[in-house]
Amino acid sequence: MSQGPRSGLAAVSSALLAMSRHLEVRDVLKTIVASARELLDAQYAALGVPDDHGGFAQFVVDGVSDAQWKAIGPLPRQHGILAAMLHEATPERLADVRKDPRFEGWPSAHPDMVDFLGLPIRDGDEVIGALFLANKNCPKPEGSCGFTEEDEELLSILAQHAAIALTNARLYERSRELTIAEERSRLAHELHDAVSQKLFSLRLTAQAAAALVDRDPTRAKDEMQQVAMLAAEATDELRAAVVELRPAALDEDGLTATLRTHVQVLDRAHTARVTFAARSFRALPAAQEEAMLRVAQEALHNALRHSGAAHVDVTVDRRGSGAVLRVTDDGSGFDPQSIRRAGRHLGLVSMRDRTSGVGGTLTVESAPGKGTTIEMEVPGG
Repeated sequence: MSQGPRSGLAAVSSALLAMSRHLEVRDVLKTIVASARELLDAQYAALGVPDDHGGFAQFVVDGVSDAQWKAIGPLPRQHGILAAMLHEATPERLADVRKDPRFEGWPSAHPDMVDFLGLPIRDGDEVIGALFLANKNCPKPEGSCGFTEEDEELLSILAQHAAIALTNARLYERSRELTIAEERSRLAHELHDAVSQKLFSLRLTAQAAAALVDRDPTRAKDEMQQVAMLAAEATDELRAAVVELRPAALDEDGLTATLRTHVQVLDRAHTARVTFAARSFRALPAAQEEAMLRVAQEALHNALRHSGAAHVDVTVDRRGSGAVLRVTDDGSGFDPQSIRRAGRHLGLVSMRDRTSGVGGTLTVESAPGKGTTIEMEVPGG
């Protein structure tokens, strides 16, 4: 085994136990990377989970500061040695990664790496990630790799258990998503049954009233009263459904606590740093708080899924008797006019509708390469 500071069976056992403690994918990835770096006494460690578009859905590092990671820029693409481990699924142990013919360089802020050890993470025949270590903390004779065959064997054991932990975490998150989807399906079914019956009755009654207007005005008036009653009942059914769909946490904890929890979950689930701050905020009417939460969720989704941002910041502030929500990212940005001309919306239509529905205003500031800021201002109640 490696002669690093935590060599031996106890160290391996500790690393495997740490991986098994977490259910969230983001936490599992962080634990795998930190365990590998400490176990093999390396200066840097990283784990990449590929997407289907030549990039990485998640890329977690250990040994790099937040400031340095931000300066490095967007997540790497699947190229060079990273691609070799993902597509050829073979281990790589190199004395100097920079001299490998597949090496394609790295950003100026990237730390200098020399000796290198990388292994694919497999789930059966599928490669679900790749684990990388660089700069072994040990004396290295000129031209030799600090990582040994024993290190490679140890990392292989860790990678096998990492595959199990990562697969379990994905299954857990998928089961949670299915539970939410099933609940939404149940509500949609109930809404369809209750409201569609009322609307069908309302339509028939209105037709009957129209047929009676000329020959029996008294009965037509009775039918119109029935129409009004059915319309009121349908409205009540819709209102009840909307209340049930309203996030429970919003009713129990309020907007700031709900947003803070949501942001913390996203920060763990994504490689981007997601932060939240509330300044002098006071409670607003329920409709406004729900609209602000939905707009924040949509803006966060765009930033984390489409912008390649390294940092997304969410704030809510008091402004007069109302409040302002701001979601800012340092991602790739876009031209709002081009998006509109191309018929793409990135959820902007939904965000504007929700904002105008509570008497607010929505501002979008973005440009290619300049990040994006979504600002929503609502009046007080």
